[in-house]
Amino acid sequence: MSFSIHFTHAITRRPAASIVRGLRAVDTGNPDLALMQAHHDTYIATLRETGATVIELPPLEDFPDSVFVEDTALCLPQGAVVMRPGAPSRLGEAAEMAPHLRALYGQVVEISGAGSFIEGGDILVTEREILVGRSARTNGAGIAELTALVTPWGHTVREVHTPPGVLHFKTDCSLLDVDTVLSTRRLSASGCFTGYRVIDVAEGEEAAANTIRFNGLVLMPAGFPRTRDTIAAAGFDVREIGNSECAKLDGGMSCLSLRFTPPA
Repeated sequence: MSFSIHFTHAITRRPAASIVRGLRAVDTGNPDLALMQAHHDTYIATLRETGATVIELPPLEDFPDSVFVEDTALCLPQGAVVMRPGAPSRLGEAAEMAPHLRALYGQVVEISGAGSFIEGGDILVTEREILVGRSARTNGAGIAELTALVTPWGHTVREVHTPPGVLHFKTDCSLLDVDTVLSTRRLSASGCFTGYRVIDVAEGEEAAANTIRFNGLVLMPAGFPRTRDTIAAAGFDVREIGNSECAKLDGGMSCLSLRFTPPA
């Protein structure tokens, strides 16, 4: 099985009422908690539909952005790496996630340097390499630490650059299969996906680039029909999930879960 697209487990966290204080690049209004939870429930049900075990953690009121669990860790077949988020208000989220990872993995390591920061949203794992986008939330020291931690596990890390003004590398891309990347044109034009098959999202539908391939399904945010049709025409089974409320906090499909297969 391909470890980058097939998973036995996922971890999610229910959104907290404090989500209205969540970070955002542009204020387009506060998310509606009830609608966000309804979307979240559909997301979890879709993951479970593939046969995966989904661990749903309780909300963390002290951490408004804690629904976006992907930023707290990188889960690989050999072990998990606890991140060090670049937003100071989110540092505690990684510490909250660590014990749940230790219950599933024999090896859990941490990004620990005081000058290092790195978030899971900047990390795209493929079968051949781990691409890490330098961004406002991920710096060179964080990437260097990650490289030192995962190289002994047999992984190659390649530093790339998140487009200016874009929160995370995976805001603009996602993996559809072991050889195919969905990307915005502004990112694919950089050449960072040379050697991969690239499907560009439709113009004006850049927010559709953050999807996830989870076992046999591609989960994408609802409301981007041209990109949906393009992905479906390429042979993928697409499921649209409401994302209007997470989008107000710059969140997408990948942000809402950690996806992995722990060692047997």
